[in-house]
Amino acid sequence: MTRTILDDAHLHPAIRERIAKNHADIVAEVQSALAANRVVVVGMRGNPFPKKARRMLAEKGTQHTYLEYGSYFSQWRRRTALKMWSGWPTFPMIFIDGVLIGGYSDLERLVETGEFTTLVAPRLPA
Repeated sequence: MTRTILDDAHLHPAIRERIAKNHADIVAEVQSALAANRVVVVGMRGNPFPKKARRMLAEKGTQHTYLEYGSYFSQWRRRTALKMWSGWPTFPMIFIDGVLIGGYSDLERLVETGEFTTLVAPRLPA
């Protein structure tokens, strides 16, 4: 299934650049982390679920990179750009090899089914 995203043809030309640049720095920072790290967790202060996800990853011995953007009281506009980019409505956003696997409950389900072990298994050299 493809996500529905408003295409450029349905954006007035005068606002296209503004939309494209809306907090593009935060999206670029996450994209850079995804390119450099196998497991990335994006979260925010005060939300218990990023902490739970990081704890679970640590218990599994999985090295990860954590990016934190604000709290419930700050940087919500910047985080909205990440939500629009990813299509994921909540935090944490957990990525494995650049693929969004979801949030904490999704990570928990992957661990319970054993799929997580397969996803983070060492890659064989080409």
